[in-house]
Amino acid sequence: MAKKSRIWGVVSLGMTLISAGMATAKLIRQFKFMDLNHQTVLLMGGSRGLALEIARIVGEQGATVALAARDGEELERARDYLNIPSDRLFTFVCDVTSEEQVKNTVAAVQEQCGDIDVLMNIAGVIQAGAFEFQNNEDYAKSMDTHFWGPLYAVNAVVPTMKKRNRGRIVNISSIAGLVSVPHLLPYSASKHALVGFSEGLRSELAKDNIFVTTVCPGLMRTGSARNAEMKGQNKVEYALFSIFDSLALTSIDAKCAAKQIVEACKYGDAHLVISIQAKALKLLHSMAPTAVSEIFSWTNMLLPVKGGIGAATAKGYESESAWSPSILTKMSDDAAVRNNEMGAR
Repeated sequence: MAKKSRIWGVVSLGMTLISAGMATAKLIRQFKFMDLNHQTVLLMGGSRGLALEIARIVGEQGATVALAARDGEELERARDYLNIPSDRLFTFVCDVTSEEQVKNTVAAVQEQCGDIDVLMNIAGVIQAGAFEFQNNEDYAKSMDTHFWGPLYAVNAVVPTMKKRNRGRIVNISSIAGLVSVPHLLPYSASKHALVGFSEGLRSELAKDNIFVTTVCPGLMRTGSARNAEMKGQNKVEYALFSIFDSLALTSIDAKCAAKQIVEACKYGDAHLVISIQAKALKLLHSMAPTAVSEIFSWTNMLLPVKGGIGAATAKGYESESAWSPSILTKMSDDAAVRNNEMGAR
């Protein structure tokens, strides 16, 4: 009887400690809360896709929104997709892979919009194709966009954030930055680099009341597959990519993802993995990395390798077939129209 009492006592104590820990974590999270009303939010890579969904949300919450991207015409079109008053929406032409352009853009944002309260690094490129068709330039392009670009932007905004002793930085990586997948090696490698940088950066900047959030989404219905780069059997690559990027069983609605990202930013959360599928893959990989590797090896045997355009590159919209666009890609195609992914076509 005494033994049972001791066991229940230990269980009770454990539950009490867990409850206390959860309550403390909730209080700390609430303490870090930032209301985005009257804040300046800079979106690097902000002219289409996920960035527009985020811009809509922060704009509705009263933030001043600064969109930076390399295509000026695309930025102007982005204005038409956003219901944000002109005095709270600004656009800046900037190639995120150029350190000088990033510095100049940050300076221009600070001059026109005030100090930057939130930096979101969203710019991305995807090259889909077998390892045999990926060259050094593909890896360099991916690293320039996903690692060096965010680093340039962070270096440009952090000094002012430190002076003000406040700020938010959100780095959009990917589940591929946690679990590398076949036929996306440049993308996966660069996203892994961003995760490592972002997580370490959070530890170093927390003392300055600057909270860095690392976001690793799974597939999202942003419509961005149209502008991804395909190699090898490009029509097959695009069909597979766009279909999995569209189906409800394999992807998440971009608006839902954007809401989660904004909430994580406001509360200064350290890490966010988006979609049930991505969370399941992360968990499985942490528990059984060898099994996941074997599954991807078998999957890779089913993917196209030889033929097609080889090491040449074609955009998704240049790689259409009977499979894509089709009813299987409808949700992603609709998202492309909503999120400025159609270009001037």
